[in-house]
Amino acid sequence: MPVSAPPSAAGGLLLLDKPAGWTSTRALGRAKRLLALRKGGHTGTLDPFATGLLPLVFGEATKFSRFLIDAPKEYEATLSLGQTSTSGDPEGQISDAIPVTVTSAQIDDVLATFVGVQLQVPPMHSALHHEGKRLYELAREGIEVERVPREVEIFALGRLNFSANLVISVKCSKGTYIRTLAEDIGKRLGCGAYLTGLRRTAVSGFRIDQAVALETLEAGDQAREHLLPPDVLVRALPVRHLDEAQATAIAQGRLIDSPGPEGEVALYAPGAVFLGVGLAAAGGRVSALRLMATGTPRQAP
Repeated sequence: MPVSAPPSAAGGLLLLDKPAGWTSTRALGRAKRLLALRKGGHTGTLDPFATGLLPLVFGEATKFSRFLIDAPKEYEATLSLGQTSTSGDPEGQISDAIPVTVTSAQIDDVLATFVGVQLQVPPMHSALHHEGKRLYELAREGIEVERVPREVEIFALGRLNFSANLVISVKCSKGTYIRTLAEDIGKRLGCGAYLTGLRRTAVSGFRIDQAVALETLEAGDQAREHLLPPDVLVRALPVRHLDEAQATAIAQGRLIDSPGPEGEVALYAPGAVFLGVGLAAAGGRVSALRLMATGTPRQAP
């Protein structure tokens, strides 16, 4: 039977508001030092010029990071129309400006064409690998290689403001490159576009107004108070409440009988102790998929 431990000792989820100019790796490293936790990772990077919600997982919570990595994400993006960038963002070489004559109605019509499943070509300025090198490393050497289109989905896309720049809201699947989306929007508008600002506003129901700034973590001596318990990562899963015998059996790697819907389930021992994630098969047989090394007291849903 897992031994109960406070959430901070078991690790947890930190919702960080990443500042501009920081890589996601640098932000993670700083958070590790402030939290005094050695094991940690992020659940989807943000480009250095981008800001916003960067969920970071620590300790036992890293076991469940895929539930955020695979989750839909939301952004507010600012596009400069009438120009293009060699990198698709402010860090590239910017082209000369051309007059922009499109109307708000035309923009709305074009944005509507992007909603749904589609193939997107990853940008050269990305962290994908090609023959042992990152694409952005090749791009810095002036080398461009063919990239395989990837299937992505835009769930919602809307115009927030159109004056000097175009500001849009995007809800999309994992793996969607907003800089590529911005370039493609510019092409369909016939005037070109590149990304001048990007802010991630939500990931899987977690929103930017829940995030903490690095300055806040640095200012106090109770940084771990901002950690959310590991089981918030699996809050969308159905819950199975186990008795003591079932909890012991699961912890020992044995199957248990616990009738309910099939699929992945969040497992809780008596006392609302989060055990981890199990897989429920037909007939009510439940096996362990990923378990906490230590159970974490938590008010189960």
